[in-house]
Amino acid sequence: MRIEILSFEGCKNAAGALDRVEQALQHESMRAVVEHVEVNTPELAEDLHFVGSPSIRVDGKDIEPGADERGHGLMCRTYRDGNITTGVPPVEMIRAAIRASATRVGRR
Repeated sequence: MRIEILSFEGCKNAAGALDRVEQALQHESMRAVVEHVEVNTPELAEDLHFVGSPSIRVDGKDIEPGADERGHGLMCRTYRDGNITTGVPPVEMIRAAIRASATRVGRR
């Protein structure tokens, strides 16, 4: 399994996203290659279909359903966690993406 954390330099939520990925992997008893991808130009943001910082992809698929249909660019990203909006995704969203990927490739 490959997990990418995409962010731009100076994103205050990138470290929190990494912490949540590590928590999700631990909860799911899974291992993965976790890679940081720095997105530093509008052109790269467009090429990577970057929907904001930080973004997390599991085996190439964004963890948030429907995110791929959003606009692309160098911007901060927010996530819904119950009734609040936060700059890092909820652990459960990451866990669901890990489980879905594992199921697609028959790891479970």
